[in-house]
Amino acid sequence: MRFDYDVIVVGAGHAGCEAASAAARLGSDTLLITMDMNKIAQMSCNPAVGGIAKGQIVREIDALGGQMGIVTDKTAIQFRMLNRSKGPAMWSPRAQSDRQKFIQTWRGILENTEHLSIWQDSVKQLIFNKEGGISGVITSMEVTFRAKAVVLTCGTFMNGLMHIGRVQLKGGRVAEPVSHGITEQLVEMGFTSGRMKTGTPVRIDGRSVHFDLMAVQEGENDFHKFSFLPDVHRLLKQRNCWITSTNEAVHAILRQGLPDSPLFNGQIKSIGPRYCPSIENKIVTFPDKSEHPLFLEPEGETTQEFYLNGFSSSLPIDIQLRALQAIPAFRDVHVFRPGYAIEYDYFDPTQLTHTLETKAVRNLFFAGQINGTTGYEEAAGQGLVAGINAHLRCHGGSEFILGRDEAYIGVLIDDLVTKGVDEPYRMFTSRAEYRILLRQDDADMRLTPKGYALGSVDAERNRIFLEKKENRDRLIQFARTYSVRTNQANPALEQVGLPPLRQGTKLFELILRPQFTIDSISKWLPALKEQIETISSCREEVIEAAEICIKYEGYIEREKLIADKIARLENIFIKGKFNYSTIQQISIEARQKLSKIDPETIAQASRIPGISPSDINILLVLLGR
Repeated sequence: MRFDYDVIVVGAGHAGCEAASAAARLGSDTLLITMDMNKIAQMSCNPAVGGIAKGQIVREIDALGGQMGIVTDKTAIQFRMLNRSKGPAMWSPRAQSDRQKFIQTWRGILENTEHLSIWQDSVKQLIFNKEGGISGVITSMEVTFRAKAVVLTCGTFMNGLMHIGRVQLKGGRVAEPVSHGITEQLVEMGFTSGRMKTGTPVRIDGRSVHFDLMAVQEGENDFHKFSFLPDVHRLLKQRNCWITSTNEAVHAILRQGLPDSPLFNGQIKSIGPRYCPSIENKIVTFPDKSEHPLFLEPEGETTQEFYLNGFSSSLPIDIQLRALQAIPAFRDVHVFRPGYAIEYDYFDPTQLTHTLETKAVRNLFFAGQINGTTGYEEAAGQGLVAGINAHLRCHGGSEFILGRDEAYIGVLIDDLVTKGVDEPYRMFTSRAEYRILLRQDDADMRLTPKGYALGSVDAERNRIFLEKKENRDRLIQFARTYSVRTNQANPALEQVGLPPLRQGTKLFELILRPQFTIDSISKWLPALKEQIETISSCREEVIEAAEICIKYEGYIEREKLIADKIARLENIFIKGKFNYSTIQQISIEARQKLSKIDPETIAQASRIPGISPSDINILLVLLGR
């Protein structure tokens, strides 16, 4: 038994698992401390991974050598690619997972990761050194562990308080204890903290549901998945989800419960997630809506426990039950547990650098809901970056920072540390100004080389990546150079109702047409089919990647040019070069916000809310002087 480590990670949620796994894989002796080893990577709310923009984050985690995509694929019981009707920049993978197998798979990975140890306990105190850095933790069992770096991923456990109507229960999750001490200690040191709220819906016994009164939502079983590794597949039996909706009778019952709703009677004073509102919030915010969609989703491969997506609530139990019984499919409903809300502590993320290290304490990192985010994927992306940088702090090397044009994870972290949060932060494609560059299909092209250079991607994964890239580029080059004769092209054009060609053309030009895909054209062109058959691994993924590059080449190149122009400002470093409080040429608001954030670059300064273009111009002039 050892008590000295390079990195200690506090909390084994999605952020903590990725942080500990990353640090250990890179070679740091790492300790992961969790209250319950049987709840590692617990999916506290929806047993699903991915979704709009979140699916892109999971693919980025996988491209960098993280584990979330692998675990999700191995435990998925339904997979869907969302936003297929839109362009590929909006395509977002999403999977339902078996909640228990998700935990078991993650625990199996962690227990078998070299350099990684686990300790079951809670942390009540951080140990600081005279140099202004962190040097370890003290647990509730009065055990002291020393470390060169500490990553806090406390989720909803710091002073967690659950609400079901007027009933209040202390805890980080239902039936799990609360964590005390860390918030108070950090606030005493000068950190700014606040309170946020989230919630979860009722869990329903499937044996009491009338499934014949709901619409079925089937999954997809094509080649799409989360991990880029070709030998990772969905192994479990695939299950359907089900769709129903609320009605006016349901809304009337819910309104009766509003006086006892913690959200509306003043019991809850913190801010909840705007984009995942409770059902009582929906009927108040949208009084003209006669119904709201509900999605009944299985919690596992064989379980009868179902999650009712869209019915998050902290109303009294009797109100929740009566409202559910007013929905025909749930008229005989039995529930395993009601929905509830939970309030918890978080820290203003503008107190962090882009590495997720705190500005006030060297080698102390925050990741996940402690930074004011919501969602497993946002937490896991932060955990990966924090774990990597904690390792680098221990062993040397350049900081690992992802740009806004490189990854959704980069957008997420830059938004947090530059703008801060006033409500739980959730990632959307609309938050990324370069979303054509940040597609789910090319996350490996963007990030796997970075992971290999860093050491988080091993040689075998890099070999698979290089083979895929070579096959993709070869297919694109073939399309650019291969000439299609009219007698080859015209039958295909005729079949889709297009006028015939009068002269030959390059294959590239045919693929540009929205009516064609590489696969459909290959049926008419033996030479193209032959090229495709030479691709032995990840064939469908290679074809899709090549086709997207061809069809959207103009948009991609234009966005790259814009990103390159902005990148020039990212290379103008200003941290430590100004005493903002003395610059009279800029507004008082600008002085205050620049002093608070202390941006690394001119580009980061320009993204701070309240900083005007004229403020940036003045900084550039002063920098020139």
